[in-house]
Amino acid sequence: MDKIAVEQSPEISISVVSHAQIQLIGCLLHDINQHCRASLIELILTLNLDETLPFAADSFVFPIKVIRNPIPIGFAINHNQAFTYAAGRFFCVMNPDVRLNDNPFKALLTCLQDSSVGVAAPLVLNESGTVEDSARRFPTPLKIFCKAFSRCNSSDYLVKDNPIFPDWVGGMFMLFPRDVFKKLGGFDQRYFLYYEDVDLCARLRLKGYEVVLCPDAKVVHLARRSSHHSFQYLKWHLMSMMRFFCSSLFLKILWLRLKKIP
Repeated sequence: MDKIAVEQSPEISISVVSHAQIQLIGCLLHDINQHCRASLIELILTLNLDETLPFAADSFVFPIKVIRNPIPIGFAINHNQAFTYAAGRFFCVMNPDVRLNDNPFKALLTCLQDSSVGVAAPLVLNESGTVEDSARRFPTPLKIFCKAFSRCNSSDYLVKDNPIFPDWVGGMFMLFPRDVFKKLGGFDQRYFLYYEDVDLCARLRLKGYEVVLCPDAKVVHLARRSSHHSFQYLKWHLMSMMRFFCSSLFLKILWLRLKKIP
């Protein structure tokens, strides 16, 4: 692994994984370089496939650690592996297809000042500026069936100016206090590419932590929706879905929700 010496201890460690997406990541790195200079950041870049960097790792204002995997591994294992190299007090999981128009971290760190919050996420916009449905209630088989037939496509939460506390937030951008991520043991490595975010937010909830979406922090997501076009991705999606619905965690979450119903 190539390492750049860190002159000052980072506050935030960002983990990004490339699946032959280095051009996208180059754009993301330039966004971070341009907009996040006020934040003490290190970036851990995992190359899940063999790629040549089209940029010099030492050409940014933040240090970059590069991990080259000998064989491709999944979302959970990659980010958990990156966490072992992270030095920041906060750990950020970020997709390669995220773009920044300003610094989202100031608002997110403000949300994380509440010790009851286990993960903070920004408001996610698509390329047209429309709010994406990145904050949701926990999925159920009935809800999945309803969505499959376009009967339940409305947003679960109305996002305005104040933070909201959804059941879970999408894994394209999640910011954790380091101690919380460590306490949870990171992502469940039995999942592969899908439902890792749902599972982790469920475990946070059962530990008494809140999940928060902070509208003052905004990012753009260039979503690819791979499971809509690829049989392999659809297979992974369905397998992860079934794993979650057949887990004891799902039953505990259902029981927790039932207890809150008056």
